[in-house]
Amino acid sequence: MGSMSERAPAGEARPDQRLVRGERSRRSITRHAVDIASAEGLNGLSIGRLAADLGLSKSGVQTLFGTKEALQLAVVESADEQFAEAVVRPAMDEPEGAARVRALIEGWITYATTPLFAGGCFWSQNLPEFDSRPGRVRDALFAQHRNWLDLIAGELRYAVDAGEIAGVDPELAAFQIAAVLAAANCAVRVGDDDAVRKARLVVGGLLRPLG
Repeated sequence: MGSMSERAPAGEARPDQRLVRGERSRRSITRHAVDIASAEGLNGLSIGRLAADLGLSKSGVQTLFGTKEALQLAVVESADEQFAEAVVRPAMDEPEGAARVRALIEGWITYATTPLFAGGCFWSQNLPEFDSRPGRVRDALFAQHRNWLDLIAGELRYAVDAGEIAGVDPELAAFQIAAVLAAANCAVRVGDDDAVRKARLVVGGLLRPLG
């Protein structure tokens, strides 16, 4: 029998340990699945493959996710959470505007070149795969991409309004930056050592100070 200090306080329910273990397993599975999907695409995932890779029962994985679409959506969410932790949150420590845009871009470069995911940029791999496939997975992928563009555009708008940089169209510049980063990711993956320098030059041109 456990001591009083080990017991849950009166009136406070103990967490269901099965649910805790299930959530821990779900996170472990989705993190592994993000790596696979970053290299082979979300359609390369299967419940059977994940079970075999991680030494789990197929029925156990099936119970956690149910359908392949549910698995794909969980993987998309996990990729977004990991990206936010690695790239977005650190950049929020920088002042709004141009400094934060630079921090976001440098964070993205580290994310792609280290890389955070085994196959490089998760969205560069999966957006083209789902762009002509209406459904919840495509909606989730494009919502995340839109959020990334909106984040960059918002910081650029602040930089323009504050007189930090020469006048640019924030939405257009955000689109250009995203396009350059996608191209840089592809180039890095095939061994172009100059891709990062080129990406920085393009971003630097968009962030030219006034005067």
